Amino acid sequence: MFKTKSFIIFFVVCLLSSCSSSEDKMTDLAPKPLLPIPSMNQLEWQRMEFYGFIHFSLNTYTDQSWGYGNEDLKLFNPQKLDAREWVKTAKDAGMKGIILTAKHHNGFALWPSKYTEYSIKNTPWKNGKGDLVKEVSDACKEYGLKFGVYLSPWDRNRADYGTKEYITYFRNQLTELLTNYGPVFEVWFDGANGGSGYYGGANETRVIDKTTYYDWQNTYDLVRRLQPNAVIWNDGGVRGDLRWVGTEAGFVGETNWSLLNRTGDVSWNMLHFGLETGDAWVAAEVNTSIRPEWFYHPAEDAKVKSVSTLVDTYYNSIGRNASLLLNFPIMPNGKIHQTDAENVIQMGEIIRNTFSNNLVKNSKIAASNVRYNRSEFGVENLVDENSSSYWSTDDGIKEASIEFHLLKPQQINRFLVQENIALGQRVKSFKLEAIIDNKWTEIVTGTTIGYKRILRFPSITVDKIRFVINDAKDSPTISNIGFYNAQVMLNPPSIFRNKEGVVTLLTDDVGPTIYYTLDGTEPDQNAIHYTEPFLHSDNVTVKAVSFDKLTQKYSDIAEESFEFSKLKWATPKIKDEKVNLIFDGDPNTAWHQDKNSQYPVDLVIELNEILKVSGFKYYPDQTIWGPGMITHYEFYISIDGVNWKTVSAGEFSNIKNNPVMQIKRFDAVNAKYVKLRALGDTENDSNIGYAEFDLLVNE
Repeated sequence: MFKTKSFIIFFVVCLLSSCSSSEDKMTDLAPKPLLPIPSMNQLEWQRMEFYGFIHFSLNTYTDQSWGYGNEDLKLFNPQKLDAREWVKTAKDAGMKGIILTAKHHNGFALWPSKYTEYSIKNTPWKNGKGDLVKEVSDACKEYGLKFGVYLSPWDRNRADYGTKEYITYFRNQLTELLTNYGPVFEVWFDGANGGSGYYGGANETRVIDKTTYYDWQNTYDLVRRLQPNAVIWNDGGVRGDLRWVGTEAGFVGETNWSLLNRTGDVSWNMLHFGLETGDAWVAAEVNTSIRPEWFYHPAEDAKVKSVSTLVDTYYNSIGRNASLLLNFPIMPNGKIHQTDAENVIQMGEIIRNTFSNNLVKNSKIAASNVRYNRSEFGVENLVDENSSSYWSTDDGIKEASIEFHLLKPQQINRFLVQENIALGQRVKSFKLEAIIDNKWTEIVTGTTIGYKRILRFPSITVDKIRFVINDAKDSPTISNIGFYNAQVMLNPPSIFRNKEGVVTLLTDDVGPTIYYTLDGTEPDQNAIHYTEPFLHSDNVTVKAVSFDKLTQKYSDIAEESFEFSKLKWATPKIKDEKVNLIFDGDPNTAWHQDKNSQYPVDLVIELNEILKVSGFKYYPDQTIWGPGMITHYEFYISIDGVNWKTVSAGEFSNIKNNPVMQIKRFDAVNAKYVKLRALGDTENDSNIGYAEFDLLVNE
């Protein structure tokens, strides 16, 4: 009996030893991590991909971007608020979490904080018994979404802002948020720091040193201790786990390294593209709003991002190795606007449908190199939809290719590829090729991959495709590859003509064909096929459509009329070359006059020929921050640039709330010079902004 037991023990020990040796051998075979690598928190966050932002505060009731800090608490009383509706909308859109703006710059707390009277506990809503942070947290638990919080470091309400005592207050509030509402997946600290504010009645401007005042490292330590599974977003002087991408427009650079240096200055390029040689893993989060601003403004009800724009945002964020944080501005009644909800849910449905069928899942796959010829690193891992399994090459092999032989020809227009980032980000450049006309033909190229990279290209029908890695920092580790056929977004093209007379036609998707006419007829497949910008400086009306070859469907017709060329227009009194942005035909670009200007502020344009002018068009700057929209104006004409005649004067009514193209007409008069004089603007700082300026001629 003793011998039998001894034998069994000996056998088990040997078996365990053998298993241990086998595991050690596998570990030895696997690629060594290429530092820096993401933490477990960063990995879990990246896998979320898409989550929502909620902005709702006293600003909502005062139609402000940033509250001053003295707004009346009695204003806050949303009658139809149901946080479950917010969270359900987010879930229906495919989001995996919600970050609530618990306190914005005005200092108003959406929870009954015991450290301030400027909170929800002193509002009429639910007779002061409400706790919006709790309601959103509970709704997230109910719908299976993760919960995050935004706490503004800047507080325009606090009398002690700028002192050491405020930092204690700030951390006390942070502690409340991180201990009373369950697990928090992300803590968001805004980068706005100091400026004008109420400050307890001081009504002054305060300046702080954002690199030292907040003592960020100790605040981070507090977050790590209270919420060890959370990631930190911060635009301050000390790196968090995530980074801003340098814009709130909804995109990150096509090249996007998830790396930065832990310390040192950060340029816009580093924020937007990452840093290949960075010593810390600091991945990109694309934060943008479904409307131009973060808080709700009735004037923006007609400016909600369209479904196609939201889909484009997905490709330019998640499809470029970043996450997407999309904001919902809540209405005063406490609800998400119906248009906002419908558009984001449709966007989520399109994304789900697009990536539901990997067309190479059952194809024959062959790679130029497989690590040690072991199945653990084989090509079958590329289509198993498991981000932990991966294909890899032998050590030192930084160039490789993988061929996919489909069972039958398939139409494709999307390519998805992922690295196993737990081992680091490696690929520096790649391309996609397909057999077309019996030869390998380049379809599209890319640079970095990271967690996820998606490329769009016009539809092709193929049965053999090849993914080629041109260069990598080390042996590549690719976890997933997919080829898909996406629904084409068929919206009317945008039509622009710049000062030089070059006409550009643009679609909001990759794939549709554009046809156009210049003779006034309606375009179809028999019209001119648009392939590149073209020169047409004479009077012309351009009509254009987008066309999907697969469905044989057309978009609505877009139409723009250009009456004359601005090629010879000049601004003799302005030295700044950027002034030409007001003639470039692109409403997304803008030029601002010198901030030191004094009213009246004049824009003088020399036409270089006598035109019969019957009106003018002024398109204000559309950006959020300080657009400088003209409110009151005078318009003059001249033949010699010395003697001026007033032909129009007045105001651009409600331009702040409705910043559309302003068109003013008058009796036709000959002019060689025109002058638009600004007598006032929405910011009252004489920093006048212009997106576009144009004239009406021969009407």
